[in-house]
Order: sequence, then C-alpha cells, then structure tokens
Amino acid sequence: MPGLLGKKIGMTSVYNEDGKIQPCTIIEAGPCAVTQIKTAETDGYEAVQIGFGERSEKHTSGAMTGHFKKSKVSPKQKLVEVDGFENEISLGDLVDVTIFEEGEYVDVVGTSKGKGFQGVVKRHGFGGVGQSTHGQHNRMRAPGSIGAASYPSRVFKGLKMAGQMGNKRVKALNLQVLKVVQDKNLILVKGSVPGAKGSYVIVEK
Repeated sequence: MPGLLGKKIGMTSVYNEDGKIQPCTIIEAGPCAVTQIKTAETDGYEAVQIGFGERSEKHTSGAMTGHFKKSKVSPKQKLVEVDGFENEISLGDLVDVTIFEEGEYVDVVGTSKGKGFQGVVKRHGFGGVGQSTHGQHNRMRAPGSIGAASYPSRVFKGLKMAGQMGNKRVKALNLQVLKVVQDKNLILVKGSVPGAKGSYVIVEK
C-alpha cells in the first residue's frame, strides 16, 4: 500500500461538523523523494525506497552519498521502503500529502515511547498481592507465584513478568484523516499515534 514517511509534530484538537471537539495528531508527511525502485528481477521483490528530511553531505557516508546521487536527490535523514507505487512514479520523483484525502482512513507506524524496566503492575496490569495486612510488608506490587514446581521444573516462555516496556514498533490502524494542509505538508489524523514528538512515522493508505 502507498505510504509516506514523516514526523510526529504533536497533538491538537479540531471541531467536526456537529460542533464536537476531536483530538488529533499533527504529522508532517513528506515531501519524500524516491531514492530507489526495487524490482523482482533485480532485488527479488517489488518496493519503492523513499527518503525524508534534509541532511548535509558532510554528515553522510560516501556510500550513501553515491546512492543519493544516483537518484539525483539531496541526502536524506531517514529511508524506508513502501509498496504500491511501483507503476506510478520514477526515480527522483517527490511524493507529498496530496496522495491523502480528507475523510479517508490510514494506518500509522511508529516506535512507541520507551518506559524502561517496569514491574508487572504497570507493564501487564496485575493487581498486586492484595491487602497490606496479614504479614505483607513490601510486596504490594509483587507478581506472586509463577506456577513452576518440580514439574515442569522451568518457567514457560512468554510468561508475563517484569521487563522492558515500550520502545517497540507499533501500528495504529484505521485513523481518519481530518484535514490535509498541502502548503505545509501536514495532515491531521484523528486520535493518537505511537511515538514521542519529533519521532519518525510511516503513514500508509
């Protein structure tokens, strides 16, 4: 499916036709330059590589500088591969927010905020061990028994325990495009999208 690479600017709210306020996320989507077109004959699969964000040649490796010169575009900060464009565009073309229409639904892919090492109450919604009486001292948010005994003599994989939370690739599905601001390359999508302010996101049709 066609998509655009962009940055999450932040959140705001707009009024709909019924006068109700709707929270939405502002995304700077593109313009993205086509830096490579992959085909089944040469690469084994079909995709389009697009780049977003300007970068000085001084801070770009020699290999990547040659890669960008081949497509006759300036060095880019971020590159991703999308599909759905193969028969519509050529090397060096620019893709912008005009591919989106107000009212349609999109998917947004991003990296969720990292929350570090968290316990089971915050990470999985455990209720803790219950009341603070009956000998409980500092185990209010403890996971409790994990079920292992002489059989199976091990802990099953995937058991809900404390650990790293967040900082994962997340896709938010079916977000409505409330507004498209073409002159500033901005789109407003209903609701929230994964990631912190300034993080890269992919908006897919």
